Parts: sequence; structure tokens; C-alpha cells
Amino acid sequence: MSEPENPSSETVEDVEEELDGEAVEAGDSQAIAAQLMKNPGVLAALQDKLSSIVGSPSGYIQSLPKEVKRRIKALKKLQNEIINVEAEFYKEVNLLELKYAPKYTALFEKRKEVVSAAREPTDEECDWPSDEEEEDEKDEEGKLAPDSQQGELKDKTSLEGAKEAGGDGEEKKAEEDTKGIPSFWLTIFKNVDMLSEMVQEHDEPIMAHLQDIQVVIHDKDPVGFSLEFRFEPNEYFTETVLTKRYEMRYEPDPQDPFAFEGPEIIKCTGCTITWNKGKNVTVKQIKKKQKHKGRGLTRTVTKQVQADSFFNFFNPPAVPEGSESEVDEEIEALLGADFEIGHFIRERIVPRAVLFFTGEAIENDDYDDEENEESSSSDGEDDEYDEDNDPDFNPEASN
Repeated sequence: MSEPENPSSETVEDVEEELDGEAVEAGDSQAIAAQLMKNPGVLAALQDKLSSIVGSPSGYIQSLPKEVKRRIKALKKLQNEIINVEAEFYKEVNLLELKYAPKYTALFEKRKEVVSAAREPTDEECDWPSDEEEEDEKDEEGKLAPDSQQGELKDKTSLEGAKEAGGDGEEKKAEEDTKGIPSFWLTIFKNVDMLSEMVQEHDEPIMAHLQDIQVVIHDKDPVGFSLEFRFEPNEYFTETVLTKRYEMRYEPDPQDPFAFEGPEIIKCTGCTITWNKGKNVTVKQIKKKQKHKGRGLTRTVTKQVQADSFFNFFNPPAVPEGSESEVDEEIEALLGADFEIGHFIRERIVPRAVLFFTGEAIENDDYDDEENEESSSSDGEDDEYDEDNDPDFNPEASN
């Protein structure tokens, strides 16, 4: 008798197709979180797949003598004590973060000043090796003409320069008019797959006004952290700071203490955005025709629905109160993806912003992935070897 199919679940093939060819692995959290923001049903399919891999108890424990089971209980009690010590460790780590927070904040503030053009860095602050500058210098050296032609080139350059002085002057003026680092944070969001999935085309002009993202750690109940997105005054909304707060739990859940794997985000709350008239990108108007049943007349009504936008990030689903409250699977998946994104922004994006802006942090991640692929491929079949095309092949030596 065949098992009934579950219409709400997806096959593994469906999951792999929806991930657009990205590897479905435990470590590929960026691809998974990004896909969940589009289709939360994928999470359930992945969980089903993983649960089938883990397996089930062999029944050995049930067959053990009573005295052995009694000793196992002692080990479980010890395990609970170990977990409590682990929870204390993470609380100490949080206190250490609070201790060093002012030092980080001071450096991040300097970064913000440069990005937003509040301050021009000194020559000493800019003294850092650049691969691009070294390549430009080599190119300039390679383009130098022989000594015999230097005089002619100099005369020719001076004449052409006199004619094109106006154009060069305009370019130089444009460079001088460029303040700070334009679209710094928008570029970061577009560079990172997890974040680029959230940013729509109509969000980009607004995100260009984002000047800084700050992390604020809360040491009093409810403990956790906040992400503060700081915007310059703009035509889209009246606020200059949009906040997303995450509440964390540092101790094990009394209902399931053995599931504790460190601090976890348990709740998030957004903020209200006061949009200027006609500038709200989180909603869109759709027209729908309605037909009167009795008269047969039709009319067109306009309805407002939610639109895809990064700024929905500040309006997350509500978490039901109480540990026994059941959470809808779709909401649970959306919250899981939201928690993943919030943690990623705090731990990776904010501390290493310039490296994500230049792409260096992304290239390093890709390089690690390539190393893993190479090491795994060496465990498979050997590459084919063509002895006829090998000039060093010696048949006598092989014998």
C-alpha cells in the first residue's frame, strides 16, 4: 500500500530548481535564506530531506538493562549541566562584546564620516597599498615613449592640451564635485546575493540615500541587538533612522534544553515608515473587474496590495506570544530567513563593509568554495590518461 502524498510539500528536484542551480548544502545559508524570502515552502522541503538523512534510533537503548538506563539518566543530567555552563559562557561573550563596543563604534563613526563626505581623510589615513594603483603605474610606465620621441610628444601634448583644456577641466571639476563614496551601502547590498534578492529596482534610488548601518547591543531585558539604518533627508519618507530590533535568548529552552546550540534570535520588530505621498514602494495599485450578478454590469475597482520591496524588512511577521503558541509554517520560514539576514548584517556586513563594497569579501568566500570543490573531486575517479600524447612516457620504465 503506497503512502499518501503530501500536497503541501515539494520534491527535492523542485527545491533544487527553485534555488536556481545553487548547491543545497548545510553551509550554503546565503542561498537558502535568499530563496526563503521568495518562497518559504522551500524550507519545509529541505527540512524533510535533512530529517530523512539523519535517520532514527536503532532500538539499542530500549534493549539495555534497567541499571544501564539509570546510568544514562545520570549522563543526561550531566549534559544539562554542561549546557548551562555553555549558556554562561555565551553570556560572558556578550559582556565582552559590550566592553569592546565603544572601540568599534568610534572606528565605524570615522567610516561613516568618509562615506557621507562629512570629513575628507588625510594623506596618512589614505596610506594603504592598492593593487589597482600598482597596475595603473605599470601601465603608465609601459606607455612611455623612447627618449628621442619625448620632445615631440611633449610639444604635441601641449598643443592638444590647449585645445582640449575645456574638456579636461570639466572632468576634473566633476571629480572634485563627487563627495564621499556614492552609493556605498547600495553597492554592498547589490554585491551580496542574500541582500540583492531583497532590493528591487524601485528601491535603489532610496537606498542611494543610506549613509550608515549601526549595530546597537542591548544588555537589559529584552536582550539582543538593533540594526539602525541611517538615511540622509530624502523625498521618500520623513524618518532619517529606520530600526530593526532582534531579541535573543542566551539560555536553553526549559521545554527542550538539549536543543541549545548557543544564543538564538527569538523575535524581531520593525518600525513605522512615514512615506511621503505617492512614494510608498511597499504597496502597489492593481485594477480588478467585478461583475454584478443580477444586472450583469461590470465595474473596475482599484485595490492596494503589498509589493516586493527591501523596506518590507521593517515590517516582519509578528511572533505569537507564549512558548506553546503554534506558528504557521510560512511565517516560521519567513522569520527564519529574517533572523538569518539580521545576524548576517550584524556579524559580516557591518564589520567588513568596505570589503563587501569592493567585492574582496565575496571573492574570498568564492575561493573557499572552490577549494572545497577541488578537494572533493580528488576523492572521485581518476582523470583519463593518454599515454600516446605524453612525451615523457617510458613503457620500459612502467614495466
